[in-house]
Amino acid sequence: MSQPLSPSHTDQESRPSGASQAVACRGLTRIYGQGDATVHAVNGVDATFNTGEFTAIMGPSGSGKSTLMHLLAGLDNPTSGDIVIEGRSIVGMRDRELTTLRRDRLGFIFQSFNLVPTLTARENISLPIRLAGGRPDNGEIEMLASRLGILERLNHRPHQLSGGQQQRVAVARALVTRPAVVFADEPTGALDLRTGRELLESLQAAARQRQQTVIMVTHDPAAAAFADRVLILVDGRIAHELRGASYETIAATMAEVGA
Repeated sequence: MSQPLSPSHTDQESRPSGASQAVACRGLTRIYGQGDATVHAVNGVDATFNTGEFTAIMGPSGSGKSTLMHLLAGLDNPTSGDIVIEGRSIVGMRDRELTTLRRDRLGFIFQSFNLVPTLTARENISLPIRLAGGRPDNGEIEMLASRLGILERLNHRPHQLSGGQQQRVAVARALVTRPAVVFADEPTGALDLRTGRELLESLQAAARQRQQTVIMVTHDPAAAAFADRVLILVDGRIAHELRGASYETIAATMAEVGA
């Protein structure tokens, strides 16, 4: 994706300003190395992500955007600070509790699809539900598959799908459990323009129609323009916060910070 896609922001103006907090962090830091090799990947970040809000995190290479997302998702431990998900601090949470939280309340979309090669698309989508001991809702699976344009491919295995179709299966798998928060790390990086737009529209719908909180890391202003707001990190700190910004505004701001 390398050009503006003219996303719609018409819905976000009517959202209530007092939305509840889904994720929040205070004084968040992550330091790697020691002495002269010390790197402050995340450096004292305060941020709130409201229920039903779609946020894009951007920044130059090495700015800490992926580290910040991994911390917020409980995939990495902070050096200091606090992270709260749905009112519960996850810092110091026991591994079993954190695993259950990630399984039941969080969804993940990454550039690497991580599909099980021996399972069909339908089976891959329903896998998180089965692992939790639940019974998949075929209607929900087919609704998501239809929205993502893969309804006719549900009985195919990953090697029978294109890269874009595999990514959309991964998106459906992340959304099918109706997680409170969806984390997406460069989800459009390997997709063509049309497929990338369809994926971003699905993330918009997850936020606006299903009141899921979406936190996406991206380097692409065209992808970020689909979000309700954009946080731009520089040297591990939030340097800019843009709301309802256009592709041109996001691209210009990124140029200012040297990305």
